[in-house]
Amino acid sequence: MTTIGVFDGLHRGHQQIIARARQVAAEHELPTVLMTFTPHPSEVVRPGSHPPQLTTNTRKAELAAELGVDVVVFLPFTLEFSKLSPEEFIHQAVVAELHAAAVVVGENFRFGHRAAGTVTMLADLGRRWGFAAEGVALLAEDGRPISSTYIRSCVEAGDMAAAAHALGRPHRLDGVVVRGDQRGRELGFPTANVRTASFAAVPADGIYAGRVVRIDEWGNTLTELPALPAAISVGSNPTFEGRHRSVEAFVLDFDADLYGQNLGVEFVHRLRGMVKYDSVGALVEQMHSDVARTRELLG
Repeated sequence: MTTIGVFDGLHRGHQQIIARARQVAAEHELPTVLMTFTPHPSEVVRPGSHPPQLTTNTRKAELAAELGVDVVVFLPFTLEFSKLSPEEFIHQAVVAELHAAAVVVGENFRFGHRAAGTVTMLADLGRRWGFAAEGVALLAEDGRPISSTYIRSCVEAGDMAAAAHALGRPHRLDGVVVRGDQRGRELGFPTANVRTASFAAVPADGIYAGRVVRIDEWGNTLTELPALPAAISVGSNPTFEGRHRSVEAFVLDFDADLYGQNLGVEFVHRLRGMVKYDSVGALVEQMHSDVARTRELLG
C-alpha cells in the first residue's frame, strides 16, 4: 500500500491522506509505504525556486513513523526523472520499484512530465497494471484547503498559532548550535544560536515564546529528554547594527553548554516584532519582559 507526495510539513491534510492509506493497508494486510522526493521537485524543474522547507527529510520520516507509516522511501528527483511521462513515472516508481497493490493520494495529486498525470489517469493505469487507486478529498477550513503553501505563508508572517493549527503541532526548525558573538551572555541572556538548513522556513523577524528539544546527530528527536521552554529571537539584532539573520533561543532555567549539539526550536507564540532600542538598558528591560511573558504563556 503506497501513498505518494512531497508531504512537506506532514500537516493535517497530509495526515488525513495517511490515515486513509493506513486503513486501506489494514484491509489488505499490507504495510503502509510513503513515497516522497528529494530534493524538492521545484528546485530541479526550476532551479532557484525551492520553497521554504517546513520539515527536514529526517523530521518528515520521524513524523511519518509517528503516524503509523511502516516505510518511507525518498526517491531521488532528477532532471531526467522529471521528464518521465505519467505512464513511465508510475511504472517505474510504483509498479517496478514497489509492486504496489494500492495507491492513495490527495485528490490534487499530479505526476509525470509537466504534471500531466491526474488521479483519473492514475486509476486507469492501476486497472492496466493491477493496483487500486484512490484520491482523498483535501482537508479544508473556512473554504480554504490546508496546504504546505498556506502554512509557509503563516510562518513567513509570524502567525505561529495559525501555522500550528494547520500543522497539528508547533512549527519547528532543526539545526546545530554554533558560536555567535556572545552578546546575549554579556547581557545576562545566553542564547543558543541555531544554524538552520539553507531552505528552512524561518519565521518573520521577531521574538517568540517556544520550546527547544534535543535531537541526535542524524536529526531524530531525543524523546527521553524533556522539551525546554525558551524565548526565541529571529532577526539581525538591529540594536547592535547586526547584518545577518539568526535564530537564537534563550532556554529558561538552563545553563548547560549546548555548543555543537543539535536542537529543534518550536515556535508557539509570537510576542512582538523586532525593534531597535535606543540603549542597551532598554533592550535588557524588554528582554526581561519577554522572558516573563514566555513563562506566562507556556506555563
